[in-house]
Amino acid sequence: MDGMLSQDEINALLQGMDLSDTADSGASPETPQDSSSAENTDNAYVKDVAPTVGDEEELTDVEKDAIGEVANISMGSSATTLYSLVNRKVNITTPVVTLATWKTLLDSYEKPCVFIQIKYTKGLDGTNILVLKEHDVKVITDLMMGGDGTNTEGELGELHLSAISEAMNQMMGAAATSLSTLLQTVIDISPPESSLFDLTEVKDGKEISPFLGGTFVKISFRMQIDDLVDSTIMQLYPIDFARKLVETFINTQMANIDEVTEKKPEQPENDTTAQIPAPGTDNQTQMNNTNLNGMNQMGNMGMNGMNQMGNMGMNDMNQMNNMGMNGMNQMGSMGMNGMNQMGNMGMNGMNQMGNMGMNGMNQMGNMGMNSMNQMGNMGMNSMNQMGMMGMPGQNVNVQPAQFQSFSNDNMGTTGQENIGLIKDVPLEVTVELGRTTKSISDILDFSPGTIIELDRIAGEPIDVLVNGKFVAKGEVVVIEESFGVRITEIIK
Repeated sequence: MDGMLSQDEINALLQGMDLSDTADSGASPETPQDSSSAENTDNAYVKDVAPTVGDEEELTDVEKDAIGEVANISMGSSATTLYSLVNRKVNITTPVVTLATWKTLLDSYEKPCVFIQIKYTKGLDGTNILVLKEHDVKVITDLMMGGDGTNTEGELGELHLSAISEAMNQMMGAAATSLSTLLQTVIDISPPESSLFDLTEVKDGKEISPFLGGTFVKISFRMQIDDLVDSTIMQLYPIDFARKLVETFINTQMANIDEVTEKKPEQPENDTTAQIPAPGTDNQTQMNNTNLNGMNQMGNMGMNGMNQMGNMGMNDMNQMNNMGMNGMNQMGSMGMNGMNQMGNMGMNGMNQMGNMGMNGMNQMGNMGMNSMNQMGNMGMNSMNQMGMMGMPGQNVNVQPAQFQSFSNDNMGTTGQENIGLIKDVPLEVTVELGRTTKSISDILDFSPGTIIELDRIAGEPIDVLVNGKFVAKGEVVVIEESFGVRITEIIK
């Protein structure tokens, strides 16, 4: 065990604990000076164990989780923005938060690569560096310029750096917006600065940014763009900035939890939720139910009234029909007696009286039917009136439709009266000498002295356009030292 760190000592170093209790394990905190690094299988990063790395540079698991959450939300917005720029499917995986030094960065990342520095100007105070591989930058640039992402030959030039700076500006702008929502504060960033570095030639990270000279936070993402890119991008934070970001994030989340807890109503001992109606919708529902019940009760009253009145009408009709039938029988009997006594006169009397009886029955039947209809209508009107009492009253104003006359006389008068309202409106008058069509190669060959032949013959009337609309023809004249147009024809 001499010269090597035990697992307990590594965990103690990472957690910033006092190692005084581990002296009896056979190793001391000073012994690792002979070893350049130690690997902790329980953590996702490799950290130099050097005198310059003290306990104050460690990050707890809570801090790492918070940094990863913030980075995940920010990079999710960036992926959406990158998709809109390259029009290809973009996938950025969950971040891995580690601590790193410039030496470990050189050993773990491809060379050369592009560093994009973004400074926070409002809301946060710090620097954020995004690191991309040279090949990835070429693919993204080619896609942004309308290519298929395969044009990656040649060196990385100013065009590539300018394009990736614009892409990062939009991506980090979207990330800053998400971060503003997450931290509930306004966050602004400076325009990104892109530079290509060969890491083998940069001996000290301070040449790129001061915080790269010590230990810093490295957040690694796996980025996939269709089948063109399957690579790793990195985000680098100063430790102090990362801790400040974590503190702000945790305070914001705790404030939100406290606010929700304060607003949560206390539950009463006896649950009376079903007995106490909620304001607004429930009150309206109860009122609607009351109106509906009133309408139903009154409607039923109207129907009962109609049925009773209809029954009365039917009874009257039956009684009158019976009266008519009795009259007919009595009169028919009298006719029969008259017939026996008077012969033909009796028959005529029977016919006349029988006809009178039939007429009496028909008249009385019609009277009964009319009575039933009138009473039924009265019952229906009563139902409608009573039913409408249960519904909210609405005043309906009914009147005949009125249409405006569009005769030519009225149109002419109105147009003459209103034309003065728009006489002061300025219109653009353009005189067109002629037109022609040229290919792109011909246009690229334009130079001072090039003559362009138009499609109009010399002396032919030229076109006069008002706001782009052809209204007249004319000829060119010279007025003192200026050109003019004499109108020769108005186009109607």
